[in-house]
Order: sequence, then structure tokens, then C-alpha cells
Amino acid sequence: MAEPETKPAPPPQEQKVEGTEGGEPKGPSKNELKKRAKEAEKAKKAAEKAARQAELEAQKAAADVDYATEFYGKLPLNQSQTRPRRSRVQIASLNPNQDGETVLLRARVQTSRAQGNKMVFLNLRQRTDSVQALLTVTPEKVSKQMVKWAASLQDESIVLVEGVVKKSPELIKSATVGDVELHLSHIYLISGLDARLPFTVEDAARPDTEIETSEEVQYKRVLLDTRLNNRVVDLRTVTNQAIFKIQHGIGKLFRDYLESQGFIEIHSPKLQAAATESGASVFKVSYFKGNAYLAQSPQFAKQMAIAADFERVYEIGPVFRAEDSNTHRHMTEFIGLDLEMAIEEHYHEVMELLDNLFKYIFSGLKEKYKKEIEAVRRQFPAEEFKWREETLKLSFKEAVDLLVEDGVPRETLDDINTENEKRLGRIVKAKYDTDYFIIDKFPLALRPFYTMPDPNDPTVSNSYDFFMRGEEILSGAQRIHDPKVLEDNIRAKGVDPASMSTYVDAFRLGCPPHGGGGIGLERVLMLFLKLNNIRRASLFPRDPKRLEP
Repeated sequence: MAEPETKPAPPPQEQKVEGTEGGEPKGPSKNELKKRAKEAEKAKKAAEKAARQAELEAQKAAADVDYATEFYGKLPLNQSQTRPRRSRVQIASLNPNQDGETVLLRARVQTSRAQGNKMVFLNLRQRTDSVQALLTVTPEKVSKQMVKWAASLQDESIVLVEGVVKKSPELIKSATVGDVELHLSHIYLISGLDARLPFTVEDAARPDTEIETSEEVQYKRVLLDTRLNNRVVDLRTVTNQAIFKIQHGIGKLFRDYLESQGFIEIHSPKLQAAATESGASVFKVSYFKGNAYLAQSPQFAKQMAIAADFERVYEIGPVFRAEDSNTHRHMTEFIGLDLEMAIEEHYHEVMELLDNLFKYIFSGLKEKYKKEIEAVRRQFPAEEFKWREETLKLSFKEAVDLLVEDGVPRETLDDINTENEKRLGRIVKAKYDTDYFIIDKFPLALRPFYTMPDPNDPTVSNSYDFFMRGEEILSGAQRIHDPKVLEDNIRAKGVDPASMSTYVDAFRLGCPPHGGGGIGLERVLMLFLKLNNIRRASLFPRDPKRLEP
């Protein structure tokens, strides 16, 4: 059987590929090219954006890195860990001649004022002196974080700062040292605040006249009781810093003058077995199984020192008076400036020495404390205190006559009370142009038992008072140095001499004629500056209603 004839297979046909022509690949269409171009452009922009974002993040990260951390911040509690002995300056010493000089100082932040996030102004204060300081963002030195931190410091914080003194192009009125400012490079917190300020130091230092006349701004008035209840803050004002520097000056001038006149300082006990003035105004305290009294003055001790041949003595110390007097000029405890001296011929030797002492103090305050007096005047405006080279001296009778001429009934002037003292002060100022004068020869009945009677008129005494602005600031006299006369006077006051036997016995063994006086430190300060209330002249005043702070 024959095999079937096999037909050859047809040649394979070429497959037609889409997008090809004649077997050759065909290029992308215009649409495809546009599409691809758009995608490429989009990718490029995304890459550029990502690069920019990365750069910004890098910059932000770099900015967030605080390169000034070592130049600011809270210091560890000072436990005297180290003592680098770096020299520090006082604000008061800063001046334009130090332009460009780097200084280190400790101060309080009185106020701060930020300008944006790159600059802050600080008013730095030490005692009565202040200076403006400036902290500005500076690459690698002062960071934004440093400026922000400094701006957040509470007023009255204590800081340690380092900076460069720069001469100010114009006077900075908000600072007492206004011809320079400090450009800070370092600022550290020494002590911050753990409580809220009861009032700002600025409010406490503002004059009443400014509060009353201000129409645009309503200022807060800080009342005296509020001040005294928060005395630590109140004492920080420039005014109070100046007041107590002047108080120090009075004590120093008192010492300087008396020591130049041969006096020595003594220190007498304040616990006594009997009252030195009168039983009604003495504080009684328990003393083991008995009682003791707080000294109303160092009177007994001063006189006994004269009997012991000390000749001339003075004392600066506390005096206690249990008088329920709530006035502008009375306190239950104050600082007494007391002196006693032997007399050669006449008690006016003592009076004249006291007069010269006061004029020495007045002149010394005017010459040496001019800056402080001006600081007080800014808050308490007052006429300058006036005195005469030849002090006006009136007898008690002459003083009464002046008051009678001014319309005061003579029958009311057995004593010159507080109201008439002030009236007399106004009369004297108008007639003699002086704020300081002396009244001599007081009635014996008005004086303590140890006051020497006048030799010609037993109703009058060898005693005197000194006055400033119409208020008494010193009481003094010749003392009785004869024990028999002294005992008679003690009995006349209704007191048994036996209760003061140690005092009287001091004169039984011979004592020279002597006299002296007692001055109230706070009262002199109040009247010289015209502060109008003695509590402003006392660091922590004590009166019938105040035992703290």
C-alpha cells in the first residue's frame, strides 16, 4: 500500500507587532513623551523640595542646639564649694572710662523688658544704685534660649552677670548710673523667688505726688501697714536704702564728734531692778523668782559712770517705753543716743556741747550723704532742713510768750504739749528762719526727780530740750549729785529712796557735778528728712500694736 504524500508545511507568518512598522520598533508617542516629561519634572521638584526640607530641618536642628548652655542658668546652691577669687565690681563704680572693660557683678533684677525673641533689657540694682543691662542674640555666644530664659527671670531675682561696659550715647533715665550700660555675655541665677511679691519695689518707691497727679496710668499705692508687714521687700527700695544709710551716718557722726571731745562709749544693762523714769511707762518682766524692768534709758548707768570718774561717756542702745501712744512720733522701743559729762562750772557747758554736736551732725549729713538725701527727697519732697550758726536759744518763759502772742491762752501753757510744740516750730521758722532751736529753764515740776533745781528759783530747773521742725528730739539737764537732795526729790515724787538705794549710794562717796541728755535716733532721722512717721525711720518698728516682723 502506498504511503500518503506529505505536503510541506507553509512558512511561518511574521506576527504583527503593535507599534511597529515593517518589523522595526516604533518610538513613543507625543503623549507618552509629554507624560514622561511631566513625571520627570514632578520627581525633580519633589527631590528639590525634599532637599530644601532637609536643609530647613538641619538648620532648625542646628538652631535647637543651644550653644550657650554654659553661659546661663541656675547656679547650684552656694555651700561654699569653691572660691575662684574673681574680682567683682559695684554698680556705683561703673563709669564711661571703663568703656570696653569686662566686669562681673551680683545684683537684683529690678525689672526686665524683652524686645522680640532676640533681645532683653534688664534693670540691675544694688542698694541705691542701678544700671541698665542688655542681652542680645549673638552667634556662638548668646542663644535665643539664653535670651528667653533671661527674660523669664522674676523681678527681685538675684543674678550673677558678666558683661562689657559700654558708654551710653544718651543718659539712661531709668537707672541711677545712666551714662553706661552693660552688654551681657553671662547671666546666672543665684536666688529666685519661692513666693509672690506682695508689691513691686517700683510701686513702693513711687512718690505720692506721682500717684495723685497721674492721669494716664493708675498706680498702686502701697500703704504703710502693708509695707511694715512685708518690711523685707519694702526695705529694698532706693528710698529706704538711703534712709538707713543716713541713719548709720547719724550714729557715726555722733560717735566721731564725742570721741573727738574725749568721750568713751559704754554699754549698760537693759534689765534693771527699778524704773528709771516713772513706774507708769515701764515694762515689767519676770526675772527668776522676782521681777525686773526694761531700761527706760541708761540714765542711772551714765551717772554712776561719772561717779566712777569716767568723766565723759556716751551710749548708743535700745530704750523701752511702755506708753500706749499710737502717734506718728512714739514707739515702745527705739534707739537712744545718750551722753553724760562732768561739769566744771555751769550746766550750759553740757548744753553748748550738745548744740555743737547737733550742728556737726547736720553739717556732716549735708556734706557726706547728699546723694542719699536726694534719693529720699524724690519720694518724700520736703524743704531742706535749716539751722543757724548761732543757735536760737529761748527760755521756757520766752517760748510761752511767743505762743501767747500767737493767740494761745497763757493758762493752758503750764506745759507745752505736742500741738503747741509744732505751733512754736512754725512761729520760730517764720520769725527766725530756722528749723532747729533750744528751750532752756523748764519748770522743775515737769522734769524727772534727778534734775537739778535752778539756784535762784526753786520752781525752775537747770534743764533744756532741743527741737527740730517743732518737735522735741533731746531732753537733758544738770543732774543732782548730792545724795541728800536726791533723796528728798525722790520722796517728793512719791517714791521710796530705798527702792533706788544702789543708785543713790553711788553719790555718797563723792561725785562731780554733771549733766547730759538723751536723743531719739529715729526721731532725729524722721525730722531731718521730714518722713512724717517715725516708723519709716525704724528698721523694724515696735509700737503698742506691732511686735513683728
